[in-house]
Amino acid sequence: MAHSSVHEGAIETDAVIVGAGPVGLFQVFELGLLEIKAHVIDSLACPGGQPVELYPDKPIYDIPGIQVCTGQELADRLLAQIKPFGATFHLGQEVTMVEKQDDGRFFVATSRGTTFLTRTLFIAAGVGAFQPRKLKLDGLEAFEGTQLFHHVTNPADFAGKHLVIAGGGDSALDWAIEFAKPDSPHRAQSITLVHRRDGFQAAPASVARMRELCERKDMQFIVGQPTGFETDQAGRLSSLKVTDPDAVTHTVPLDALLVFLGLSPRLGPIADWGLDIERKQLVVDTEKFSTSIPGIFAVGDINTYPGKKKLILCGFHECALAAFGAMPLVFPNRPVQLQYTTTSPRLHKVLGVAPPVGD
Repeated sequence: MAHSSVHEGAIETDAVIVGAGPVGLFQVFELGLLEIKAHVIDSLACPGGQPVELYPDKPIYDIPGIQVCTGQELADRLLAQIKPFGATFHLGQEVTMVEKQDDGRFFVATSRGTTFLTRTLFIAAGVGAFQPRKLKLDGLEAFEGTQLFHHVTNPADFAGKHLVIAGGGDSALDWAIEFAKPDSPHRAQSITLVHRRDGFQAAPASVARMRELCERKDMQFIVGQPTGFETDQAGRLSSLKVTDPDAVTHTVPLDALLVFLGLSPRLGPIADWGLDIERKQLVVDTEKFSTSIPGIFAVGDINTYPGKKKLILCGFHECALAAFGAMPLVFPNRPVQLQYTTTSPRLHKVLGVAPPVGD
């Protein structure tokens, strides 16, 4: 067991939520109604999880009371809904360590050195921490952050450069179009899109626009697999080797390589926390969605139990029961009462809303 001196400077809190997808965000709400404040950790750079990262513009039809919304809209609505509870977000970092303390709390540390002492821990990590899929070329990772990128933070950085974009999804096509179109403020000197086949998992309008830009010689598209790269005398990345279906290898000069091959989930450090795991999912009870360690709860796609369905709707239901499950650990002397947001003056106060007229 670690000594307390190691934990100096740790943020003391009642709840830490791992994962800022829809279910993690709604967990903030359910805890907030019970006056439990939460800190939220996510490996991605912004809240919203899988729907925002993988399909921000695609419609979702099965959220109760919302006929249709996109992944981004759902995240925005959930963020607006939890605003009264003042959750603190710690983004772009993964939980690397969870350790039970003598006093029953958990010491939690992240990849960025943020540390917490929390009474309860909620794992809402979807299918694990998302990592960008990498091009498997030996030695390429040395250029990460200088000439190799998996997302675009500032488009102006790429203006006037020779760019190669690898991928066949919406991100790859959207950025290829943005950097290739003649009226773009971020127009590249040259742009080459590389994809393993002449078919795309992207909006048809984007595919049509890309083909139009190729016809106009504003960009080019090569079908093939990246099989190697070259460097110049200064040791900088100078070109990508792409082998086409006829086994012909093309050498494409570049200043920067943008790789958009999607995200791959991995359970990561969660696998080492001593929890019961079945097929890479956390085993929970259906009374309070507790894992095999009391005080650690799992909600959403990361958990498994008889009859489990991987739906956002089911994750929301799990959040409510998990929050009530946490109550005795956070407020051992407070009776747990179910109150309704429609009628409870206490909840109106917590939510910062006026009581209904006529009360």
